[in-house]
Amino acid sequence: MIRDIDDSRAPLMDHLIELRRRLIWSFLALGAAFAVCFYFADDIYAFLAQPLVQAFGPGQGKLIYTKLYEAFFTEVRVALFAAFFLAFPIIAMQIWLFVAPGLYAKEKRAFLPFLIATPILFLMGGALAYYVVMPTAFRFFLKYQGNMGGIEQEALPAIGEYLSMVMQFIFAFGVAFLLPILLMLLERAGLVTRKQLVGGRRYAILVAFVVAAVATPPDVVSQFMLAIPLWLLYEMSMIAIWFTERRRAREVTASAEAEQG
Repeated sequence: MIRDIDDSRAPLMDHLIELRRRLIWSFLALGAAFAVCFYFADDIYAFLAQPLVQAFGPGQGKLIYTKLYEAFFTEVRVALFAAFFLAFPIIAMQIWLFVAPGLYAKEKRAFLPFLIATPILFLMGGALAYYVVMPTAFRFFLKYQGNMGGIEQEALPAIGEYLSMVMQFIFAFGVAFLLPILLMLLERAGLVTRKQLVGGRRYAILVAFVVAAVATPPDVVSQFMLAIPLWLLYEMSMIAIWFTERRRAREVTASAEAEQG
């Protein structure tokens, strides 16, 4: 009995040691990326500010800060934000190296495409937010500048608040674009079927608009520009699941024919 307990502890300790090793490598990668990104924090912030520059127009508008420490901590947040994207390939590799030894060859082939597709889809969502949604939303917000009832209104966004809005947009759209991966993983795990997803389409559209209302600033333009891609991604997920179902059916048929033969 005691020997069995000791034998069960050994694999657990091995897993914990391996987990610690992977976490250390991940934090080292994040720390190195943070150091590089902090050095270029001004350039990164200038890049993130381009949608606002375009909305203001050349030579117009400015960003302010009202606390003495706000500019410094904004640079820290910018560096950490960029460092996560820079270090993600290494972090993803460490996750794969920790998980892969416990998977069968077939499970590895099934899981690896999802791991590769995750950063690609996230970047697609972030790019949509940066190049399309943010300039459109900022132009909408800046329409309220000018003389309103005899009072001059001028937009003076703070650097910290602007960074928070940019990160909110990018993360909201990036995570939203991971919806196909989530649905396909749920279907592969047997938790949902394509028939259930088709039947729940109306509820999915409602949830898409609720998520968009929560994840974006309170303007109709931004909400529609997130809700509509969410709905389209839901439809694309059902198409992708239909193809995977057909492929699995062919594999089952081929396996049954091979056994009969």
